[in-house]
Amino acid sequence: MMTASVRIAKIWNIPIGLHWSWFIVFTLVTYSLAAGIFPRDYANLTTGAYWTLGAATSILFFASILLHELGHTFVALRYGVPVREINLFIFGGVAVLTRESPSAKAEFWIAIAGPIVSFALAGIFALLWIGSGDFLYLAIPAFFLAWINLTVAVFNMIPGFPLDGGRVLRAIVWGIKGDLHKATRFASATGQMVAFAFIAYGIYTIFGGNLFGGLWIAFIGWFLQNAAAATLAHSNLERALRDVTVRDVMTAPIETVERGATLQEVVDERLLRGAGRCYFVVENNRQIGLITLTDITRTPREEWSRTTVEAAMTKAENLVTVAPQTGLLAALQRMDEAGVAQLPVIENDAPPGILSRETVLHQIYLRTMLGIGTREQRRSQKQPDFVLAGGGK
Repeated sequence: MMTASVRIAKIWNIPIGLHWSWFIVFTLVTYSLAAGIFPRDYANLTTGAYWTLGAATSILFFASILLHELGHTFVALRYGVPVREINLFIFGGVAVLTRESPSAKAEFWIAIAGPIVSFALAGIFALLWIGSGDFLYLAIPAFFLAWINLTVAVFNMIPGFPLDGGRVLRAIVWGIKGDLHKATRFASATGQMVAFAFIAYGIYTIFGGNLFGGLWIAFIGWFLQNAAAATLAHSNLERALRDVTVRDVMTAPIETVERGATLQEVVDERLLRGAGRCYFVVENNRQIGLITLTDITRTPREEWSRTTVEAAMTKAENLVTVAPQTGLLAALQRMDEAGVAQLPVIENDAPPGILSRETVLHQIYLRTMLGIGTREQRRSQKQPDFVLAGGGK
C-alpha cells in the first residue's frame, strides 16, 4: 500500500491523505484538460478559462474519488470494520480497512458501496450537464465528471481482485462456499488473470504506436497483479497462523530499568549490549511504564544524557497490551492499529513477557521454511495446492 505523504483532513475521525504520486497525476490531468481536451472541444474560451476549468475539474474529479472511498468507509463502519485511513494516490484512492469483513454479506456491501457512489455521481453530473444549457462553465466540467465517474464505476466492477468487482466476486464465492480462504484464493487467481490481460493489452498498445497509453495500461496491470498476489500470500499466512497464540511466540521475561536512569545509560548498558529492545520502567518495584527503542529515538541524541526514561517512556495507563491466549493474528492486528512494534503480554495483572514484531516475523519465516501450516496443512486436509506463481510479497 502507498502511504500518504500529506494529511489534508479527517472525516469521521479517519485521516485523509495524499501520496506524492497524486500531485503528479493532478498536474497531468489538469494539463491534459486545459491544454488538450477543452480547447479541442470548446474553441471559444480564453486560455485562462481553460486552465481554471481544468484545475477545478481535476479537483472535483479527485473529490469524486474521495467520495467513492467514503462510500466503502461508511458501509465498513456500519458493519463494525475499522478504517485506519483513506489515501489518494496515482491510481485513485484506497480505504485501508484494519481487518477482514465479518461476513460475506458485509464484504459484498462494503465492496459495492464505492461503485454505487460513482454511478450516483455520474448521474448527478449528467443531470447538471443536461440542465446547464449553453452555460459552458458548468456544462464542460459536468460532462467530463459524468463520463469519468461512470468510467471509474465500470472499471472498478471488473471482477479482478483487488478491484471492487473482485471483492464482490469474493463475497459471492464466500457466501456460496462458506470459506473466506477459498474465496480469497479464487478471487486472487481471477485478479491475477485480469492483471496479466491488462499487461498483455498494454504491450499490444505499445507496439501499436501508443507508447504512453500502453505503458500506463501495463503499469495498471502490474499493480493489480502484485496486489492480487500479495492478498493471496496474506490469506495463506492467516491460514498458517490461525492456531498460533501469543504465548507460543512471546519473549519472556522483560528486563526492567529504574525511572531515574538516563536514556544514555539505557543505550550504553542495555541496548548496545544486546539486552533486549524494550524495558519496563519501575519505581519501588512497581511498573509505571515501558521504554522502547522508538521512544528513545524520538529524543534528540544530544539530550540522552540528561533525559530520564520516565520522561521518554509510554505510561502504563497508555500501554496497549495483549493476553497470552490471544491469537497471533489478532495480536498483529492490534499492534498494527496501535502503530507499535511490540506489545506487553499481561496475565493476572502481571507481565509474563512481550510480543515483538521482530519475533512474529521470525516465526513466520520459520513456518514458511519448514512448510508448517502451508503445503502440509493443505495436503492433510486434502485441499489442492492452488497458488499462482509470480509477484508475491
